[in-house]
Amino acid sequence: MNEFYERLKTYFEGKSVLILGFGREGKSTLSLLRGFDCEVTIADRNDVSSAETEGIKVISGERYLDCLPDYDIIMKAPGIALFDNVSPEVRERITCQTELLLQFCPNRVVGITGTKGKSTTSSLIYHILRECGKSAVLVGNIGIPPLDCVNELEKDTVVVCEMSCHQLEYVQVSPDIAIYLNLFEEHLDHYVDFDAYRRAKENIYRYQSSDGVLIVNEELFPEDTESVIYTASLTKHADICVEDGCPVILGRAYKVQTKLLGKHNLYNIGIALHTAQLLGCDMNDACAAVADFDGLKHRLENIGTVNGVTYINDSISTCPSTAIAAVRAFEGVDTIIVGGMDRGIDYSELVDFLNCSEIANVILLPDSGHKIEGALDGSKRSIYHAADMRDAVSRAKQVTKHICLLSPAAASYGFYKNFEERGEDFRRLVLE
Repeated sequence: MNEFYERLKTYFEGKSVLILGFGREGKSTLSLLRGFDCEVTIADRNDVSSAETEGIKVISGERYLDCLPDYDIIMKAPGIALFDNVSPEVRERITCQTELLLQFCPNRVVGITGTKGKSTTSSLIYHILRECGKSAVLVGNIGIPPLDCVNELEKDTVVVCEMSCHQLEYVQVSPDIAIYLNLFEEHLDHYVDFDAYRRAKENIYRYQSSDGVLIVNEELFPEDTESVIYTASLTKHADICVEDGCPVILGRAYKVQTKLLGKHNLYNIGIALHTAQLLGCDMNDACAAVADFDGLKHRLENIGTVNGVTYINDSISTCPSTAIAAVRAFEGVDTIIVGGMDRGIDYSELVDFLNCSEIANVILLPDSGHKIEGALDGSKRSIYHAADMRDAVSRAKQVTKHICLLSPAAASYGFYKNFEERGEDFRRLVLE
């Protein structure tokens, strides 16, 4: 076994370990811990007893969190929201796969966070590194638990890790290269307030030393870090910015061919290119690699043209700024579908944008879409109150002439399992 594995083994052996939450990451943790000499318990609100938990103690039910003080190590899954309901003593025992990756992995780790764009940027960095002949793995919030890479690492392998606020919330170690893309109002159902959400994100650079590199949106420039800092901006002059349709890095413009749409993606591309540059990639090769990157599903994804109308799936959109960016990425959007779970987000920016736009049809889904209905100006456009996605797509097929855009500016929970399921439902209804 490699050095990473041996460090993890030393950390866990002889300890009582609670796996808190038994989703994808919890199952990954159990698989790893079965190879170590430690006492393992699983705690989850739902009963998760099955063949894969055979021989493991399982605690479930409404009071499943009462057991936290009883364990040496608490491996918290990203989806478990604890708010302020744990004591300082218990908090010290909470860790997660992301923290253990940062603490024990001897390889160079690139961490990417931000409210929006982190999956695209992480995937693009990974793609560029591979195309430039570098050994790399992609893990984290992209859907691959961080410790799944433990047996895949060679000496020079770069670990590219997408880090959500939930994965960063309890970490006390930061990656070698930290990328902090942006910050918008989001996940307020998981945190006591927006400031708590912001603090979780800031852990991506908080523990860096003078050897660390931070690429950060200039609006989020930290005052108290020892890191080497590169600033990034969509519109203003910064170390990495966008000018005349090109990413500009340290004063040099790079003309890139790309399948990604929107100015915000040129921003992501600039950051990905500079990261590759810091990791020793030739910039000509890196720019060539961008052209081959197809992008990710549910992110400004063209799902086809039906009866002369183009349908765009941007189900990843969960806040107002992303819906605005989506409209700006296309010319000729005449229908937008907006709405989803109401988490108390301020929609005034989106309302103002829609009221000043040329969009002819606004189709509103429950709950957040219905909430803003009264604030929209119906004198210049048609506003439709949809009961669900089927109703919204049916209406869109009736009224759209050019481009229909699904960009909900809201979470999918309560209506769908996740944004992927919402996007697939939209695709199915459009094409049926």
